[in-house]
Amino acid sequence: QVQLVESGGGLVQAGGSLRLSCAASGRTFSTYAMGWFRQAPGKEREFIAAINWNGGRRHYADSVKDRFTVSRDNAKNTVYLQMNSLKSEDTAVYYCGALRTYDIRRNHLMSEYDYWGQGTQVTVSS
Repeated sequence: QVQLVESGGGLVQAGGSLRLSCAASGRTFSTYAMGWFRQAPGKEREFIAAINWNGGRRHYADSVKDRFTVSRDNAKNTVYLQMNSLKSEDTAVYYCGALRTYDIRRNHLMSEYDYWGQGTQVTVSS
């Protein structure tokens, strides 16, 4: 069992930065790949980024590539999402998830994730 808790969301001006954290409980954190998704009002949850178990491989959606960076610290049971050059269209609730197997063909599928956090709101004002 893995419990995930996101934090770090808030209100930021366009062009600004935020760093989200996802703290995990449970001994099995380091065995999981991890992913970030977001859901804007009236839209489906969409894939943002994924990172494999040791941080050696990372995968990004085109919409955030070159602006967002996913990283992890297994000693702290935490995965991060550094978000730079934020745009109004980045406004959403951001969720982290525990991904069974890192595979760039499948990282974007919610069915590949065993556990989810409760989400943290990010609002970007223009």
